[in-house]
Amino acid sequence: MSDIKYEITEELGVISESPKGWTRELNRVSWNGREAKLDLRDWAPEHEKMGKGITLTDDEAKKLCELLSKI
Repeated sequence: MSDIKYEITEELGVISESPKGWTRELNRVSWNGREAKLDLRDWAPEHEKMGKGITLTDDEAKKLCELLSKI
């Protein structure tokens, strides 16, 4: 299996931090050289490791905001 390449092109904000220093962040990330998308996941300090997360297009993020505004 090949390595996954990523570049955080914009750090939008930290949502929470664990006692071990990992942070749940919303960023724009380019995966394998593709166009950057919104990305929500846990990151180790210095972004050397990551947890599972979700990646959304701008349209998907707008729809998610609409749905979240109902709760």
